[in-house]
Amino acid sequence: MKVLLINPPRHQGVSVIREERCEVTERYSVLEPYSLLQTGALLRNGGHQVDLIDLNGRDLSYDALQAKVREFRPDAAVYRFTPTTFDWDQKAASTVKEVDKDVPTVGICWTLHTMPKQVLTEAPDQDIYVRQDYEVVAPAVVDALSKGTPLDQVKGISFRNNGEIVNNPAATPLKEYDSMPLPAYDLLPDLKPYYVTAPAGRPFTILYTSKGCPFKCSFCTVAGTPWKMRTAPHIIEELRYLKEHYGLRTASFFDETFTFNRQRVVDICKALKEEDLRIKWYCNTRAHLVDRELLALMRSAGCRGMSFGIESGSQRILDSVEKHISVQQCRDAILNAKAENIKVLCSFIFGLPGEDWDSVNETLQFVRETLPTSAQFNVAVPYPGTRLHEQIYGLPGLEEPDFRQLYQHASVVGTEKMTPQDLDKAREMAYKTLYSSSRWWGSNIKHVLKEPSDLYLAFRYALKITNNYMFHGMKDAH
Repeated sequence: MKVLLINPPRHQGVSVIREERCEVTERYSVLEPYSLLQTGALLRNGGHQVDLIDLNGRDLSYDALQAKVREFRPDAAVYRFTPTTFDWDQKAASTVKEVDKDVPTVGICWTLHTMPKQVLTEAPDQDIYVRQDYEVVAPAVVDALSKGTPLDQVKGISFRNNGEIVNNPAATPLKEYDSMPLPAYDLLPDLKPYYVTAPAGRPFTILYTSKGCPFKCSFCTVAGTPWKMRTAPHIIEELRYLKEHYGLRTASFFDETFTFNRQRVVDICKALKEEDLRIKWYCNTRAHLVDRELLALMRSAGCRGMSFGIESGSQRILDSVEKHISVQQCRDAILNAKAENIKVLCSFIFGLPGEDWDSVNETLQFVRETLPTSAQFNVAVPYPGTRLHEQIYGLPGLEEPDFRQLYQHASVVGTEKMTPQDLDKAREMAYKTLYSSSRWWGSNIKHVLKEPSDLYLAFRYALKITNNYMFHGMKDAH
């Protein structure tokens, strides 16, 4: 089959990330549609002809998609969508149908996987919904369409059958992540549009070196998912390809928990040093899964920044969401990473169960003490399928919000002692606490003096936070 992969356009001028746990608007990052590049490679391995149009990355409109459909004449179209950009993203299916109503449209979204009936009811031009595990399910769907196999035999999808919405059983997740082929980077003209946080360090890409997170934080959409990893040689193969073909300078390992397996990280770092690709890289992980020795090795292998999901400076709040981490472990991880000259991004969430002004102030004090290089302050979002959602909307009399309103920068539900307006105020206070701190500015200036190569990045980051704080109220910034 001829399959067209579609990353829909930006939403109201704001870039959108459509990658599993990060199905969000993001004003200051433009990321490759990595999962679509992986899907493209898998489909090619299955003998299909594939093309891709990244409307978000290239900042193109749906007119460009219509032209692409007329030119390519696909037999099937696959696209990603998010909860908060749902109606906008579904225009991808409508645009395809305007050109050829008989082309099957296949939508992928992780966050709404527990709501397939509502998704297909409210997206009349979407024929098939890939709920989870796109690596397994998307190729199976296309193969079924190609061979005329009944869709009720494809696990992991929901679809329409004679006016009825059918929900097939869940698919079995991919176990051997090293079996994934090299993503089909050649489907992109180049890597020029892509960056994270600020347009510096390009050419840039994200990539997964592992997926899943076995920890069970109550607010997280990927909580309790099987962890699967790629080995060091497999990762080096991809980085070597990117260096040779695109001159890659910076990579973000987009894993949920990069350092879950310490020995694997050691192996990756040793391989990176031996290969001498001279690529700077960033990662996400949990604060209790790093130590000073490991951080030093990571730094020597090119790691220049990492993101910790701290969530709160209150132990009571961390315990309430089963984070299974201590405030002291969080503090140690930040200070140790900074001591190794690794930039630290910390994410916090206001509005988790039990939040009150005392716990908010504990978080603000934690920020003052640790001074992370940068921070994201979000409000708790009761995403469908999470235990937080069950805790809140399992109570009688509370009306569930439209999933389109589940932004991380605007609260839709309060706590017993705080209103949504209180939580929005707490978020604003947190940014002010960090950005008005002369010690924080001094700490970052000190870092740049140690790391002059970060000067341009620091300058662009300063422009970013000034612009977003002064003019956008930290909207669409996560």
